[in-house]
Formats: sequence, structure tokens, C-alpha cells
Amino acid sequence: MYAFADKLLEVSERHADKIVDQWCRAVTKNPHTPWFQSMKPADCNSFAMDFYKNFKDVYFDEKPYKKLEKYFGKYAEESFQKGIPMEEAIYALIMMRRHLWLYADFQALFLTALDAHRAVETLNRTIRVFDQGVFIIIKRYRELEKAKK
Repeated sequence: MYAFADKLLEVSERHADKIVDQWCRAVTKNPHTPWFQSMKPADCNSFAMDFYKNFKDVYFDEKPYKKLEKYFGKYAEESFQKGIPMEEAIYALIMMRRHLWLYADFQALFLTALDAHRAVETLNRTIRVFDQGVFIIIKRYRELEKAKK
């Protein structure tokens, strides 16, 4: 699994700018993310670039919870401070995951049956990371909302 994950995450790190550009075009046109529609391209790029550049560190950590808590907590805080509705911040994150896989598929990383099997394993781990991220974001948004009252 790790050899395939290495390829996927290397592609995401090396081509982060291209993936971010595709994500920005999609998130600024998506009806589920109206807050993002008025974003300037540079602001949109900086919103997602950190994720694609650093996902590898979280992915390979044996016990990634502390890193996930830090990263997704920061994501929630920045989103909250910008006034992004929680559901849009989460949907934007879901779109980040989707664009990671769309780019990998476009790069034809899945060439053999073994690659496909490894891709499924990698996808499952990626989904677990994002699921944990969604939980952390919701939890942090709730804390920030309580503190604001």
C-alpha cells in the first residue's frame, strides 16, 4: 500500500499548484459553496495549497490524530474567522479530497490490477483522514460558536 500511497502523495505534493487551480475553479462555481464564489484566485489558492503540500505528513503518521487535530483545527478556525459557513468549509474540504483523486486518476496512476487494489487501500486511508478532519472541524466550529456568544 505504501508504495502506491507514496506515488499518490508525491503527485499531490509535486503538482499541488495544478490541483489547487482545478479545485479553485470548481469550488468557486459549485452551488454548494456560494461563499467561495467571490474569492480572488490568489486567496482561493492559498486556502487549499497548505493542504496539498502537507497531506503526506499526516497520511504517513502512525498515530496521526494530534497532527489532524492541529491541521483541521486551524482549518476550522481560519474558516470560522473568515465567516465561511461550517457546511461550506466541510464541502470545500470534501472537494479537496475529490480533486486529489481526480488528478491522480488523470495522471494514470492506476495502471494494473495491483495498482487498483493498492489505490482502494490508499483511498480508504485517505477517507479516514478526511472523516476525522470533518469531525474535528465540526467540533472546533461548535467551540468557536460558544466562545463567540
